[in-house]
Amino acid sequence: MKLIIQIPCYNEAETLEIALNDLPKKLDGVDKIEYLIINDGSQDATVEVARNWGVQHVVNFKQNKGLAKGFMAGLDGCLRNGADIIVNTDADNQYCGEDIQKLIQPILDGKADMVIGARPIDETEHFSFIKKKLQHLGSWAVRKASNTDIPDAPSGFRAFSREAAMHINVVNDYTYTLETIVQAGRERMAITSVPIRTNGELRPSRLFHSIWGYVKKSMLTILRAYMMYKPLKCFTYLASLPTLLGIGYAIRFLIYYIMGNGSGHVQSLILGCTLIIIGFLTFMIGLVADVIAANRKILQDTQYHTRRAEYEAILQETCDGIGR
Repeated sequence: MKLIIQIPCYNEAETLEIALNDLPKKLDGVDKIEYLIINDGSQDATVEVARNWGVQHVVNFKQNKGLAKGFMAGLDGCLRNGADIIVNTDADNQYCGEDIQKLIQPILDGKADMVIGARPIDETEHFSFIKKKLQHLGSWAVRKASNTDIPDAPSGFRAFSREAAMHINVVNDYTYTLETIVQAGRERMAITSVPIRTNGELRPSRLFHSIWGYVKKSMLTILRAYMMYKPLKCFTYLASLPTLLGIGYAIRFLIYYIMGNGSGHVQSLILGCTLIIIGFLTFMIGLVADVIAANRKILQDTQYHTRRAEYEAILQETCDGIGR
């Protein structure tokens, strides 16, 4: 059983060694532990620090591409290097390295393919009151969108089985944390959560520059992911409001018409018909989106089998090379 711990990095020379020193060198149920960093266009000595420490694998971007693209590149690098389990953590040592054993245990026990580390948000001192409440609100929204019970959706401390990693797709450019949970829930992956500890803050978060900017981007990510995986349901909800209002205005006109005052309320009939048409067109868009979503599932299945064949071929070549 091979575990690779991946760390997305962007100018992390000051904190990376601290985070690496906190990672475990041996774990129960794991035969080999390796380390991988994603150098997301760093302009400092991040790569040198990693190499000097002994990190075996480095994925390099020439310029900053963002957390989501870095995460996906890291998964690809881990799979290509034969990882059976992949753990993602942060370069600022936010998460306690000793808890990786707890994080991977459900995968080792065959109970889950994706495990999220749940932070003690209310007890985290460097989180402001507003940030704590927004973290809870965001996690609630993700639970509703994904139909899961994950208590800490924004947590980047998570583990994936090889099978789950080959299924993961992230299409937004902002962050992987929310979309991967919605995808896992809607695709019925075995996903669970374990309580973890956090360390003191070494530097401010770089994911967002303001609380409201984070909220806006997070809500758009959740909405987009929900529309991708449940488009018909989403557009039916959107269509229901104008349709119901339109029916209400149409009934209003009919009532006045029966009472003999219909000529003075034609505008209600026009508005009602317009709203009903808008609702119908919105529902039709949902039907088209549902067909597109069905095609996306076929493409994802094709992508999964392509990935699996490619990674197995790489492993076979590696084994053959070792055998010689």
